[in-house]
Amino acid sequence: MRCTLLLVLTCAFAAIATAGAQTIFLVRHAERADAGGVAQTDPGLSKEGHERAAALARTLQDAKIVAIYATEYSRTQETAQPLAEKIGVRATIIPAKGIIALIAKLKNLTGNVLIVGHSNTLPEIVKALGVSSPITIGELEYDNLLVVVGDPLPRILQLHYR
Repeated sequence: MRCTLLLVLTCAFAAIATAGAQTIFLVRHAERADAGGVAQTDPGLSKEGHERAAALARTLQDAKIVAIYATEYSRTQETAQPLAEKIGVRATIIPAKGIIALIAKLKNLTGNVLIVGHSNTLPEIVKALGVSSPITIGELEYDNLLVVVGDPLPRILQLHYR
């Protein structure tokens, strides 16, 4: 059943991605290595986080992503890495607080994009993309997959991946 759901989601993403409008996929970084323990300044991913990053790569491998953006933190870069390697697209590192510059880059880009951010930055990015519905990502939520399609008005689909 898990593989079937993954296949259905992959086909749905591919259909959305080929509809002509730019599709922006947004995810929070996967599980941190220090989750539930002593907080670290820049933790990488836990074993579960690496498994989730691999699941993200399998889910989005056919989404025709032409650019990947991740913040300067290890956990976002490690989340993006399996997909980047699978599709041959190098992740561009952006400052977590550089949302205005990121939105400007997206407006000048043709093609589908993955953004790996944080629970506090993704809602800001979605809003800056013109989506009027506010989103909230809980501190312990790592499975959100937000899909923003901007044709003609930005709209969002909020899914989960495992």
